[in-house]
Amino acid sequence: MIDAATYGPWAVIAGGSEGVGASFAHQLADAGINLVLIARKPGPLTETAAAVRAQGVQVRSLELDLLDPGALRAIRGVTDDVEVGLLVFNAGANSYGHEFVTSDLDMVQGVVDLNITAQLALTHHFGALMKERGRGGILLVGSLAGYLGTAHTSVYSAAKAFGRVFAEGLWLELREHGVHVLELVLGVTRTPAMERAGLDFSIPGLNVAEPDDVAREGLAHLPDGPVWIAGGNDATAAKRSGPDRAALLEKAHAGHQRLIGR
Repeated sequence: MIDAATYGPWAVIAGGSEGVGASFAHQLADAGINLVLIARKPGPLTETAAAVRAQGVQVRSLELDLLDPGALRAIRGVTDDVEVGLLVFNAGANSYGHEFVTSDLDMVQGVVDLNITAQLALTHHFGALMKERGRGGILLVGSLAGYLGTAHTSVYSAAKAFGRVFAEGLWLELREHGVHVLELVLGVTRTPAMERAGLDFSIPGLNVAEPDDVAREGLAHLPDGPVWIAGGNDATAAKRSGPDRAALLEKAHAGHQRLIGR
């Protein structure tokens, strides 16, 4: 059971307005942990903040684009006066899908900055404070996309692979200081973002997870780092780690085309 006595009285959720992020917020509020919710879209952020506040915890919300150069400064402005014992980084997304060699490099850089640079900045800041206190937890939301390259999302897949390896190293560095580190690897999850992307959840045999379930799984296994594969996707991750990369890529590409209806 996750609780404030183990981790601390406040949690920061980057990407905490909808989908899995909102599920994290509600479940942490149920555990009596106060929240700082960060998201780019004001509507869902306001709605989730109000709903979570009604559960009886303190909530601070920050409408913020993590690509803003002043993002960390803004986050510190609403967190420096409280003890943040949990960081949930759920903000990574595939914000630009395109064939790499004809892509807009500024847009590509945005994918890197959201999924890698922003994650590093928040982890560096809050992780150092947790190490000093001798307790805390860092949960980085990853993706099965990081196990295998995909056409038109090659940079996103690579960024997610980076996130998993980063979590492994960070786990080794912080475990002796009482700080839990976990990358929670998600597969297909029924979130508003995936619905907006046009994913077809009705494909027979498709393993579709629900946001509440994967958030609950992640929080339950936070002490079991460095990596936890959610939603019963262990076998899929294992298959994507096989040695015959060309055959794996071809098969995965065909499946991805069916998923997005091409």
